[in-house]
Amino acid sequence: MTIIQQMINKYNPKTLEDKKHAIKEVLQEVVLAGLSKTDFFTHAAFYGGTASRIFYGIDRFSEDLDFSLLVSDDTFDISKYFKPISDAVNSLGLNFEVSKKDKTVNSNIDSAFIKGNTKETLITIYSSSTDSRLIIHNEKIIIKFEVDVNPPLYAHTEIKFRLLPFPYQVRVYDASSLFAGKIHAVIARSWKNRIKGRDLYDYGYYLSLETKVNLKHLESRLKQTKTIDKEVKLSRDLLIDILEKRFDQIDYDIAKSDVRPFIKDQSSLDLWSREFFKSITKQIKVDLEDNND
Repeated sequence: MTIIQQMINKYNPKTLEDKKHAIKEVLQEVVLAGLSKTDFFTHAAFYGGTASRIFYGIDRFSEDLDFSLLVSDDTFDISKYFKPISDAVNSLGLNFEVSKKDKTVNSNIDSAFIKGNTKETLITIYSSSTDSRLIIHNEKIIIKFEVDVNPPLYAHTEIKFRLLPFPYQVRVYDASSLFAGKIHAVIARSWKNRIKGRDLYDYGYYLSLETKVNLKHLESRLKQTKTIDKEVKLSRDLLIDILEKRFDQIDYDIAKSDVRPFIKDQSSLDLWSREFFKSITKQIKVDLEDNND
């Protein structure tokens, strides 16, 4: 059994979609392992939904790899890390290439895509499966790789370890900073004028763990996107007020539709409503060390 097969078997995929998700999630970890062989994590930290899944146990699929520099650097070159990523992936028998995404608008995000042929990859991993017949010839497995080169301040990071595909370490946002980023997404993310249900799902997950919010980092994020004014001092009470107003604006049917493809147990979605989210938000806790709140 190859290392890739060993990693994928842990997912116990049944359907073709299960197998595609498993391949993407394993590929994400291979990319992290490849980056760990470089100086990448001396300059950047892993955050976002995939970081929450791999290192903090959230039970939903996440498509992208999101990173943030530790210190702003407009000269950061993401392409420096393309070869180490390709080498790590291809050394395990998979055929993927990495290419930079050209910016169409001025932003703080540097992006790249990791791409491979879905049919070829499926045949490589599941040589005895007939599922590959269901895939069109040119379908691609695509993972987006993004780096915020002008990050908001006051995030906390820690070093986490993994054993497969080989032992490696990653610098990742701690739970309180990930929660802050998720709350910022709930409040401020623009997605075709509606919220991503995935953000709401993650928000509820961190609340269920009684995770404290890195309030100072959240304040920095909200000011960077001009969601709150520069002179505003974010407090727990103000945060609850902002969230409650946001929950009044959400179309929960659309939010549920967004998150359904990414989770297996969908029974919790039945509770989603403005009343539900307002109620659980009263449980929110903040990191007192950062804000004296």
